[in-house]
Amino acid sequence: MDRYRPGGEPAPDPATPHPDEVDPAVLGALLTRHGWRRRGGAPGRYARWTPPGRSPGGTSLLVPETRAFPDSGDLLAEALMALARSAAPSAREVLTGLAVPSDEIRWRREVPESRGGTAAWTAQERLRAAARGMLLAGALAARGRAGYYGARHRRAAEEFMERVLTGPAGPASGGRALTVFVPVEDGRAGTATLLRALHALRDAIDYQRATGGMEAFDAAVEAGVSRELTEAVVALVHGTEGARVALEWSPAAGAPPGFALRPEPVEFSPGDLPGLREAGARYVRDEPSVAVRLTGAVVRLRRTGPGGPGTVRLRVLAGADVAQVRIVLEEDDYRVAGHAHLVGLPIRVSGRLESRGGFRRLTGATGVTPVQVDEAERDRLLKSLQEHLDFFEEACGGP
Repeated sequence: MDRYRPGGEPAPDPATPHPDEVDPAVLGALLTRHGWRRRGGAPGRYARWTPPGRSPGGTSLLVPETRAFPDSGDLLAEALMALARSAAPSAREVLTGLAVPSDEIRWRREVPESRGGTAAWTAQERLRAAARGMLLAGALAARGRAGYYGARHRRAAEEFMERVLTGPAGPASGGRALTVFVPVEDGRAGTATLLRALHALRDAIDYQRATGGMEAFDAAVEAGVSRELTEAVVALVHGTEGARVALEWSPAAGAPPGFALRPEPVEFSPGDLPGLREAGARYVRDEPSVAVRLTGAVVRLRRTGPGGPGTVRLRVLAGADVAQVRIVLEEDDYRVAGHAHLVGLPIRVSGRLESRGGFRRLTGATGVTPVQVDEAERDRLLKSLQEHLDFFEEACGGP
């Protein structure tokens, strides 16, 4: 499996679980999910499983149905070893589901046949980017509902993505299919929120196409729909004849309360694109600015001359769920910010985070004051200052 990073850098496969940690029923459910076929066995004792496809002489597993028999542990150990040695992609997916109890999300795009090579890789990267956007939208909505997030909650969403595993990727699928595994322990809230949001988005699109009204998109925000989700679905569907998203809960954890054991997949078509784009623009337009009082470390100072107002960039420490903000300060406040930067102190400032530009800009700044911090934090800020000595002159108000 790969960690879900933008470049798809490989990470070590999850370790093969110990036989004592494996529930035979969960193993059987995962084999069925990933296309393995049950071919006989001793009813009530064990079953024989063969992998998908018709290749002769392939891997064959004997899996006990319970742990009630003396040889159950040995059979599980042999089955796990055979899966670890198998070249079948489905074997790796089964082991992932055992080692890291995960909900599985599958994307399918209906795209024209490709001869492979660059075209197939490009299609695969587009699919990965759309899937990533969708997962991020679910993680953002799990933090709190909004029609447009911009830069808000991005750090938490990126941390969520670091725990997601992807199935084998490459040109073989022609950019049509992708599977990700979201660990139940850390990711169930994001997965459940995404599923609820996708169904709400599908309902809103159906309403808009039937009536022309956009009000269903407004109501869908409470279910987790956002500009970020509509953008991801547009990216998924664009250039296809249709796309499908299906989710299967971890058999070890079962379905969360309020959800079906086997959720219905959600499908989108090119005819949905105009409504999705209109809804995304509507979410950005209607999202209000946010009043905040934040604390941040000054990381950049800039102005055109030795006096007058200047622009300050803060790394946000508290008060807002964004990583950095840009502020235009009048001369006196700019000088306060510069001096705080020089002595390694953060500042506190009030204003409004503007939705235009993604909540990266603070307007109406007032009450700029330095904030005392403990010595360890001050030393860290001063070290950061030493790495950016080119700001000294600007911070001091020099030419």
